[in-house]
Amino acid sequence: MSLNATQKLAFRLYNLSWSCALPWLRRNHRLAEGFRQRTLKTGLPAANLWIQAASVGEAYLALELIRSLRTAKPIKILVTSNTSQGMEILTRNLSGPQLNNGRIQPQVGYFPFDKPAIMQTAVANIHPKVMVLLETEIWPGLLRSLKRYRCKILIVNGRITEKSLKRYLLWPSLWQKLRPDEVLAITHADAQRFSRLFGKAGVGVMSNIKFDRIAGVTSCGGDKNKLKAILPADNPFIVLASVRQEEEIPVKNIIQNVLRIRQETVVGLFPRHMHRIPYWQKMLRQTGIGYTLRSKTERRISAGNVILWDTFGELLPAYRLAESAFVGGSLAPLGGQNFLEALVSGVIPIIGPWWDNFAWVGQEIIESGLLRVAGDWKQVVELLLKDLANPPSRKDVINAALQFIEARRGGTEEACRRIVACLESS
Repeated sequence: MSLNATQKLAFRLYNLSWSCALPWLRRNHRLAEGFRQRTLKTGLPAANLWIQAASVGEAYLALELIRSLRTAKPIKILVTSNTSQGMEILTRNLSGPQLNNGRIQPQVGYFPFDKPAIMQTAVANIHPKVMVLLETEIWPGLLRSLKRYRCKILIVNGRITEKSLKRYLLWPSLWQKLRPDEVLAITHADAQRFSRLFGKAGVGVMSNIKFDRIAGVTSCGGDKNKLKAILPADNPFIVLASVRQEEEIPVKNIIQNVLRIRQETVVGLFPRHMHRIPYWQKMLRQTGIGYTLRSKTERRISAGNVILWDTFGELLPAYRLAESAFVGGSLAPLGGQNFLEALVSGVIPIIGPWWDNFAWVGQEIIESGLLRVAGDWKQVVELLLKDLANPPSRKDVINAALQFIEARRGGTEEACRRIVACLESS
């Protein structure tokens, strides 16, 4: 791949901008962890297949791919993530027994900064045959380095918004040269947007891997749910999940109004980002609402209190015991968060009006009664109270959810088939 003089100059300036930014990035609390690996002071291992999973959602997609991958020859896989939460999920789930009878050897690391000089060294050291980018991981330094080493590049479960596309299209000729070998998009609209960026060749549509993943987590809860030990047996429990900073005031209003009308309720509050926990502690104290941190909760919670979740990995068990659930990122124009986990746990989720990031699920989910969209926080309160008065049958909800999801599965198998084909032809 050859760049013209203007494009080469742009990469030199891009490299310089990263050099200027790195001292400041070191001070960022989110980037401090793993900083040595992000700058390659600590190296990344060699691998046949490199999968980039930006954060939590992509990490779960990567796990689905690795567990489903079937190869005739042994391969080494490197999975990288940008966040400590993504790293935690990957490390916890890939540190057990070897996969595919020992043919797959996964390792985990932090994704290097996209400074071209850093990325060139990273690609040279890892020397992957195939690079899989999950959803929307389009990094110019990475793509150029992969092209130089003739590594095949796949975007899997691809999605790109019109807003993001407009930014990329400021320099279409550059992206034409950096184009991946294949793009598997999750909707026809996403495929059309990728085609406008990279050209039509190699761009197709696949079923979303999230449908495969979510089908495997259904459960009615059972007696083994450890959260039963901290929730009063005779009191209703609601979950407010993945709450983002921009919607904190409306969510505070939801908590106040639900507890005013149904004082016996216990509220499970799950902020989307852990650094907002101190804010919520202050907010709840100021409003006079009793709360306890999940990390310090060992005994049953009193009625009318909030459990402020400051630990990872318990959202699904909480859904499985909840009478109702609101899923955040949707009361402000943020695109929404994953509401399917609540659904397959037996709760018909409530969301706000902004859920563009999950439009791929389709309007049919609303028409089938498996998702409720509230216009504002007041409607959220109304729907939560309706569920508390007459909660739907958990078993019936799960059965309906499974039927909806089953018809949309198959993305993982298709993606693995393409990955294996690329590995075998490399």
